[in-house]
Amino acid sequence: MAEATGHGDDTKRGRAAFSRRSLIAGVAGAAGLGVGATAIAARSTDGAGDRTHGGDLIEFYGVHQAGVATPPTAHVNYVGLDLSTDPRRAREALAGILRVWTEDAARLTRGTPALADSEPQLARLPARLTVTVGLGPGAFATTGLEGRRPRWLHPLPAYPIDRLDERRWGQTDLLLQICSDDPVTVAHATRVLTANVAGRIRLRWVQRGFRNSRGSQDEKVTMRNLMGQVDGTVNLGPADSDALVWDDGAEQPWFAGGTSMVLRRIAMDLDGWQEVDPRSQELSVGRTLADGAPLSGGAEHDDPDFGKIVDGLPAIPASSHIARARHRTDGERFLRRGYNYDDAPEPDAAGRIALSNSGLLFAAYQRDVDAQYAPVQARLAEHDALNQWTTPIGSAVYAILPGARRGEVLGQSLLG
Repeated sequence: MAEATGHGDDTKRGRAAFSRRSLIAGVAGAAGLGVGATAIAARSTDGAGDRTHGGDLIEFYGVHQAGVATPPTAHVNYVGLDLSTDPRRAREALAGILRVWTEDAARLTRGTPALADSEPQLARLPARLTVTVGLGPGAFATTGLEGRRPRWLHPLPAYPIDRLDERRWGQTDLLLQICSDDPVTVAHATRVLTANVAGRIRLRWVQRGFRNSRGSQDEKVTMRNLMGQVDGTVNLGPADSDALVWDDGAEQPWFAGGTSMVLRRIAMDLDGWQEVDPRSQELSVGRTLADGAPLSGGAEHDDPDFGKIVDGLPAIPASSHIARARHRTDGERFLRRGYNYDDAPEPDAAGRIALSNSGLLFAAYQRDVDAQYAPVQARLAEHDALNQWTTPIGSAVYAILPGARRGEVLGQSLLG
């Protein structure tokens, strides 16, 4: 942490306050210009004829489930559920749930109402809707399928930085990941998929996330989290997926075409972060705030030079986030997908309400959690400069089922 903060000690909170006062003072002088600019902007978009995206489809059926290697959409609901049936009938119940979800998801993702859809008009705009289904460790134990549980499907180690709220955001038997560019579509799909299996599941939590709206910027631009950082610069490409994401069935033949998913809910102390001067923020991350370029120079997607020395100090501190998150071998690489969350502020133990309740929903997909994700997370937990402002409060691991071909049901290879 010392390396990340030492460079910025000369920038005091007063300077930040002064700049804010200056900004506020300048608002009045700029008011006339602002009105004019707004009018110009309004005229420039009139009749632009931008193409709508509500009818865009992503195929549900395939060797792999959609929603993993698929380009991220603007909105997501992660839905955690537990099996609630008699354990003696749990396997039968799971088979029924997966059958309903397969049928409903296949219809919804092509813009067709699900069977018994009470609001069919809300299904007409899928907007790249994907529905992805995962199983937690409890689903295997409860159904008597423990022998088919993937070796890596177990809780993550207890990290010293974790402050997990297991009751609110902990591990569940089942997971639905519901993605779309339209939040109405996400809400409707969530309602349909949970209501149609209500007698067999208990809803534990829904975690809602968002990214930039589709069309607001080029889709190749890296998203930013609510701390203002580019988030997800280093990621896998399609060519890496077969070796690093999708399971080959060597250990569990039924799981060929599936993958693992780690879901972490990371709270951000935005109130504290805003008091840090920009240079110290950059040193904590290891990248510039403006464009995400590594502090060693170059552009965002250039490889960082961790050995570069500037004025006798590393250009990128060893405690910076990118230094700690950097894979040490190719076998530590995995697919990242992040979404912001911004929920209503909540009171703390003393009854005080913070200004925000915001953070990141971080999903990691890989063939083997233990070999790929866990070593990186251990380094971050040990000494990541960003840990001062980020706190993991939720954690879960899931086996994302192989995809289903037409005429098949998700989980068919598992349940027979």
